[in-house]
Amino acid sequence: MRKIPTVFVRDWDGDPRYVTRAPDASCGWVFAGEGRATRKYDGTCVRFDGERWWARREVRPGRSAPEGFVPVSADGGTGRTVGWEPAERSAFWRHLRPVVGGGVWEPGTYELVGPKVNGNPEGFGEPALVRHGADDLGDVPLDFDGLAAWLHAHPYEGIVWHGPEGRMAKLKRRDFPAPGGARPRHEV
Repeated sequence: MRKIPTVFVRDWDGDPRYVTRAPDASCGWVFAGEGRATRKYDGTCVRFDGERWWARREVRPGRSAPEGFVPVSADGGTGRTVGWEPAERSAFWRHLRPVVGGGVWEPGTYELVGPKVNGNPEGFGEPALVRHGADDLGDVPLDFDGLAAWLHAHPYEGIVWHGPEGRMAKLKRRDFPAPGGARPRHEV
């Protein structure tokens, strides 16, 4: 899984926690209405290849990759390598194993959510897997102010757009200051 671009450019010159009003050029298809908006869950990404489970892993510069790690891409900004490690070697295996054991699963990517996964911000009572792209959000605003208001009005981590040719783009609620907070510096 490649790192999914954020639909607005991050504020690297000011406060990089937030995005600016400038759309990311690689995400123009989202603003042209070519994508399907889906709910982004806050958990950890796992993948089933039809035979084996894998966990998403980022390896920081200067660190060794875990045994069996399969690199997918490198982030030029952070120097991190994104890829997959065998799930049974992952810190999340003890939470994933009871969910997948004995089940029949379609190949694809999923979000592992539940207690002891990222502090359980989704509030699940037990570990669960949510198929990526499963929860269609319908029409969401496609402008900066509309998206900020929409995300702050919903209890979701964010939105992932699925577009033509398998492209994806994302936007998280935390990419915007809380309502009434400071606004991003760059206007377009």
